[in-house]
Amino acid sequence: MVRIYTKKGDDGSTSLWYGGRVPKHDPRTEAYGSVDEAVSELGVARSLCAENQGALAADLLQLQQDMFVAGAELATAPEAAERLEDGVSRVTDGMVAALEAGIDRYMSQVDLPPRFVIPGGTRLSAALDVARTAVRRAERRVVALRDSEGLASEAVLRFLNRASDLVYAMARFADEEDPQLFAGREES
Repeated sequence: MVRIYTKKGDDGSTSLWYGGRVPKHDPRTEAYGSVDEAVSELGVARSLCAENQGALAADLLQLQQDMFVAGAELATAPEAAERLEDGVSRVTDGMVAALEAGIDRYMSQVDLPPRFVIPGGTRLSAALDVARTAVRRAERRVVALRDSEGLASEAVLRFLNRASDLVYAMARFADEEDPQLFAGREES
């Protein structure tokens, strides 16, 4: 049997990658913990993909994997940043560019009216909208981390900003054509 408890965190602290400990309420812990929550929410959405939505499920899985890269970078103290590996434990500009390509691909397949979108057109789109809000929360936590301690790289912040846009685009792609999904006045 493998035991997953170490009892080291019983004092309210947690380990960082490549050494060091911080309080569990530390801005760094809040940042990578929020990324972890978003990864789980994306998993819920992926579990709702139908068999004919294999490409969407594959894109969600890739996003989850890339979010783990962001989490690894955030779980590393800035002074150990040189030990991180591009695309494995450090977000790259190429990863940001890939998200932009995905956003464009999904948005080219939907027509949005000039009004607010009400989440809940389908179970899948609703789950994606919840995941999007979790990614946005992670982004806010990373901004707070940047402002309090600094980040080794701003790429992770750009990555999370694009990731939330991608999840929004995926949610709109997964919506059913339902005029009640859109709220507000039409612009004239």
